[in-house]
Amino acid sequence: MKSKITACFTELFATDPLVVFAPGRINLIGEHTDYQEGFVFPAAVHQGIWAGISKNGLEICRLYSLDFDQEFSFELDHLAPKKGHWATYVMGVCTLFKQTGYPVGGFDLVIGGNLPLGAGLSSSAALSVAVGMGISEVFGFAVPKKDLARYAQKAEQLFAGVNCGIMDPYASVFGQEGKAMLLDCRSQTHTYFPLVLGEYKLVLIHSKVSHSLAASAYNQRRAACEESVSILQVTYPELRSLRDLTPLDLPQVKSLLPAVLFPKAKHVISECSRVMEAAEALTRDDLVRVGQLLQASHQSLSQDFEVSCAELDFLAQEVTGMEGVLGARMMGGGFGGCLLGLVKASSWGFIQEKISVSYQKEFQLTPDFIEVAPGGGAQKI
Repeated sequence: MKSKITACFTELFATDPLVVFAPGRINLIGEHTDYQEGFVFPAAVHQGIWAGISKNGLEICRLYSLDFDQEFSFELDHLAPKKGHWATYVMGVCTLFKQTGYPVGGFDLVIGGNLPLGAGLSSSAALSVAVGMGISEVFGFAVPKKDLARYAQKAEQLFAGVNCGIMDPYASVFGQEGKAMLLDCRSQTHTYFPLVLGEYKLVLIHSKVSHSLAASAYNQRRAACEESVSILQVTYPELRSLRDLTPLDLPQVKSLLPAVLFPKAKHVISECSRVMEAAEALTRDDLVRVGQLLQASHQSLSQDFEVSCAELDFLAQEVTGMEGVLGARMMGGGFGGCLLGLVKASSWGFIQEKISVSYQKEFQLTPDFIEVAPGGGAQKI
């Protein structure tokens, strides 16, 4: 991909670029907990976004996307974000750099990647991180890693309209080969855990659907959690977020919250507990327990948090009933995207064949199958 980016850049702008890479991510467990300052367990993957960049001495930024075969340009003093457009993330990062005091000048940029769109591998975060790192490198800003993650998060919040947490860009920045990270989203600190899977592997089954209510539902779920915190603070005055509660608090929480809010709070509280239990299980090399926690997570996301869909629930039910599967759950924002599975390597081919047939029969769709493994974080290539 680096050679492809460089060749395209040279053809368009007649110079050689600096090339950076930012990975996508999987999340082993801990879904919809990051914006409640909770715990998550992501890992960067080997797939991601590459960006070639060079200063151009102008006040104009000239962009090209290999994936969309599309050019775009904007003036640094006259930004006009276009909702849903890939260039919006570039403009968002530029704006945040300038607001912080970094003197961003004009640049040329070519981007491309191998993250499947709509799979929940955080292509938008990878794009923002790649752009941020590229600008930092080419202009010599030496932006701290945590700031890169925060700028990428704010770019998505302010410019793309998704009120997301810190997990996706953080995992892209701090990923480490062969390891997942237990991330505390309050302190924004992490601990690495080697993912020693032995005869098992992590796989994604892409549902090939992306229901239109995903973005709006994400923001609604976040608002519901924030409303729950406001109500609970009357009884728990020290409460900062749902992450401060444990499953032992659930009976009291249920008595205090409206019926429409309780299941959402229950998911966040129980999911944070599952993250910590998964970390403990990994230290014991107890993959069976990790698989059970994945299944419990999916059940909670589907029934309590209500961010699954018929396609994902079907895949989860089909896969978890197969020999060689320790567990599986939906991954990402929900309403489409991927199922993450922990499966025996020797069974993977058989699983793909069976799921392809049953899913096609049920939904007239053919799923994609993607193998993933923990990879390194954003870097200059």
